[in-house]
Amino acid sequence: MTQTSEAAATAEDNRPIKKHRPRRSRTVSLHRAWFVAAVAFVTITGAAAFRSLPGLLIDPLHEEFGWSRGTIGAAVSINLALYGLTAPFAAALMDRFGIRRVVAAALTLISIGSGLTVWMTAAWQLLLCWGLLVGLGTGSMALAFAATVTNRWFTERRGLVTGILTAASASGQLIFLPLLSWMITRLDDWRPAAVTVSLAALAVVPLVWLLLRDHPADVGVKPYGATEFVPKPDPVQGAARRAVKVLFSAARTGPFWLLAGTFAICGASTNGLVQTHFVPAAHDHGMPVTAAASLLAVIGVFDVAGTVFSGWLTDRFEPRRLLAVYYALRGVSLLFLPMLLAPSVHPPMIFFIVFYGLDWVATVPPTVALCREQYGDDSAIVFGWVLASHQVGAALVAVLGGVARDVFGTYDMVWYASGALCAAAALMSLVIRRRTAPVPVAA
Repeated sequence: MTQTSEAAATAEDNRPIKKHRPRRSRTVSLHRAWFVAAVAFVTITGAAAFRSLPGLLIDPLHEEFGWSRGTIGAAVSINLALYGLTAPFAAALMDRFGIRRVVAAALTLISIGSGLTVWMTAAWQLLLCWGLLVGLGTGSMALAFAATVTNRWFTERRGLVTGILTAASASGQLIFLPLLSWMITRLDDWRPAAVTVSLAALAVVPLVWLLLRDHPADVGVKPYGATEFVPKPDPVQGAARRAVKVLFSAARTGPFWLLAGTFAICGASTNGLVQTHFVPAAHDHGMPVTAAASLLAVIGVFDVAGTVFSGWLTDRFEPRRLLAVYYALRGVSLLFLPMLLAPSVHPPMIFFIVFYGLDWVATVPPTVALCREQYGDDSAIVFGWVLASHQVGAALVAVLGGVARDVFGTYDMVWYASGALCAAAALMSLVIRRRTAPVPVAA
């Protein structure tokens, strides 16, 4: 009996001991970079409210004050030009004072500029409020802001994040265009729409100040996808001097001029042409303003999908070829647009809206990727100058489109010219030389 018990005890002692592994937590922590990207998305969406307004107010301002469409287009032109020319300096200011301070100040400036328009009585006041104040504010909230956030907070998924943040502007258009067009039509007054834009920009300021952070090191984390902790760099002195120095250095390289040229055509065919003149052009053919504005908003729906998808493609395919395809398809669609405008919305017009929406700012992720490839740490500022060319192109077509309408009584010539320019941009994209390693532009 005793031997049996001892044997059993020995056998029991020799059994393999089961190790109790700690249960894995099913909670998945989301990297702080994605929260920063979300705040940036909401911020750009709120700032984009003004981008929905100019096309809706060309006819109301013309009817109330008697200003020519060329004069109104000049205010839009100043706004678009400053939107681009401010961007590189804003990127440098973000390196000097931080993202949060610059963005909060920009949103406040947009709110003031849009709010003051309700008291204007002369054309010079339109140029001051729409052109100068809002132009400076939106310029500081331009795509250079998205490029700065992406470069600082992400080392992986940069193309995707760039696409998402670029789509934020289209999301703002999607939200505000139907609302603002309904207000103008229903209330028979453009001023409530201007006040709405002012309040939308102001409402985002507390969100930026409380939640946006300048650098991953501020919260003690690594950039998303990074293997090592990145210390926060010291503030860069002389923001304006640095922006100009980067411009002169980049201007000595061929890829800069090709990128600037293609992006100028991009701005001319989107912000300057379609966003500013599509609604009045459709109204010229008998289409109600609310219907035309709704079509422009639908462009924003597909713009979001197209830009995010373009960012995904940019992470996987050659950005030069993507740009060539985007510009070629855009040019073809613009050549067909004059034949599609009619008093009512029909299937071919719906097809154009969907197609154009997918292509609207799909050019941004590959352009940012090429700037990063060519110019390394200075790529955000270089992209700011490339964006400046985008807005100069947009500004020229915004005013020339209005002048063409006043002179010829139709927008057809502008559609055809823009289509031809897009074909040229497709060819320019293909000749940008490839650089295997980024080279810093300015020391």
